[in-house]
Amino acid sequence: MLVMMEHIRTPKVENVRLLERSSGQRKASVGTLYLSATHTIFVENNPETRRETWVLHSMVSSVERPPPTPAGSQLVLRCKDFRVFQVLVPQERDCLEVHASLVRLSRPEKYGELYCLSFNPNVNKEEREESWSFIDLKADYKRMGVPNNLWVSTAANSEYRVCDTYPAELFVPKSATPAVIVGSSRFRSRGRFPALSYFHQDTLAAVCRCSQPLSGFSGRCQEDELMLQAVMKSNPGSDFIYVVDTRPKLNAMANRAAGKGYENEDHYSNIRLLFIGIENIHVMRSSQQKIVDVGEMRAPSMTDFLWGLESSGWLKHIKAVLDAGVFIAKAVADEGVSVLVHCSDGWDRTAQACSVASILLDPFYRTIKGFMVLIERDWVSFGHKFSHRYAHLDGDPKEVSPVMDQFLECVWQLSEQFPCAFEFNERFLITIHSHVYSCQYGTFLGNCEKERRDMRLRERSHSAWPQLWKDRSQHTNPLYKAELSQSQGILRPNTTPYCFKMWKGLYNHLEKTTPPRQSPADFLSAVREESQQLEEELTNHQEVPAGGTAHHPEQEDRRSHRGTNQVGEDGGSEEEE
Repeated sequence: MLVMMEHIRTPKVENVRLLERSSGQRKASVGTLYLSATHTIFVENNPETRRETWVLHSMVSSVERPPPTPAGSQLVLRCKDFRVFQVLVPQERDCLEVHASLVRLSRPEKYGELYCLSFNPNVNKEEREESWSFIDLKADYKRMGVPNNLWVSTAANSEYRVCDTYPAELFVPKSATPAVIVGSSRFRSRGRFPALSYFHQDTLAAVCRCSQPLSGFSGRCQEDELMLQAVMKSNPGSDFIYVVDTRPKLNAMANRAAGKGYENEDHYSNIRLLFIGIENIHVMRSSQQKIVDVGEMRAPSMTDFLWGLESSGWLKHIKAVLDAGVFIAKAVADEGVSVLVHCSDGWDRTAQACSVASILLDPFYRTIKGFMVLIERDWVSFGHKFSHRYAHLDGDPKEVSPVMDQFLECVWQLSEQFPCAFEFNERFLITIHSHVYSCQYGTFLGNCEKERRDMRLRERSHSAWPQLWKDRSQHTNPLYKAELSQSQGILRPNTTPYCFKMWKGLYNHLEKTTPPRQSPADFLSAVREESQQLEEELTNHQEVPAGGTAHHPEQEDRRSHRGTNQVGEDGGSEEEE
């Protein structure tokens, strides 16, 4: 981090005013602004509170400098988690130096400048190395019943020889020979040949993923045709497979002119081709910006707000991603038909569709540990371009797009329809969102497994998953019960447009005129804890021998503490605004 210290032109500015606009704060706080190699830190002057606000430089998406005011020069910090800070600096010279420092600090040029390579939690070397083994993808495939007599592990991509953006270990149809795998990879964009994502043990149908074929207008490849035939043969109960192209058909047709495109059903006799219509990364980037702009409208009328939400198209795009997952899940679970999913390169829309389908199909992925496994498999392992999509380094802004944001929002929309089906709560999803952007951990760094290996991230950084697991009490949904019917089997969401909501918890743009109160989920968690402790006391009481007494001062002490903790500062109940 010494290299980043060189970019700090002024480490400390006094009598600065800070306003967190995104939280609805009305009155600016006065204090001192500090710049470190990793954070911007604001400390209030008020001796009673001395409240500190820490903002990671890697979470800053832009630093704007509006025209100066009579009170001083302004800066506006917009963050990737949608917080907005307004800073007023008394002297223009100080403001210019802070601005220049923050612009450079928030745009690292190489991986060595990122926070995760200096972040050093209180764990030893062995614990750090163990943290990277916390998620075991082999164990998850074993849970699915793979390998078996239909799907086997292949060494074709060891040392990333066939496809450098795929994981080294992959599962493919048992009948697919190495020559077929290599030949198929040469006919697929970026070499991303069909590989197993999820296997459904009940129907023997599978969800596979790849990239678009290099077919152009008339090209074909015998090995690729044999590969899709092998995928079909790996499901004894069906004589065809669905090929789900997640792009709009017009986009896929346009790619044919560049020698790419989609499968010709005349050449692949065993497929049924379907276009889903999820727009590209550029449309999604623009759409999210529009919804952020809606949140920043000053005192909008309901008509203005709803018009802005509608014209952003954001919820329409969320619906398209969810519809893709619904189709795949129904094909696998109801029809018993395997599905091959792709988009252009197979690392954005393909990851969304496959992971949403897995959430719908398998209750395991609706648990805290299972959700981590799912992200590690379909996003981290299969080469989603985290560093490009979430601007970890200063690079091409056209590569940036909220792909993971949309997946997390799909899961949130599902949790709203099925509040008892998910072991985790909204806070868990928002925490993962923050970690994707923050570069605090090495988990979401780089664009593929090979890149992370070459950077030696396991030796130089820490995994996010063990910390999330350690904090799971904060991320647990109090309504979840594994034995409930809603928590078992396939989820069948209603994707009619009126069922989709704006995710206030993530965008957090509605102004709050009162201090934040306890959320319903936190309140339910407290009630559940109270109930469990009362049950324990009742059990202990029943175990007392006849004529004996049961006195547990520590439990009385816990009850007295709960009595104070569950009352708001104003003495009222802790219901949501």
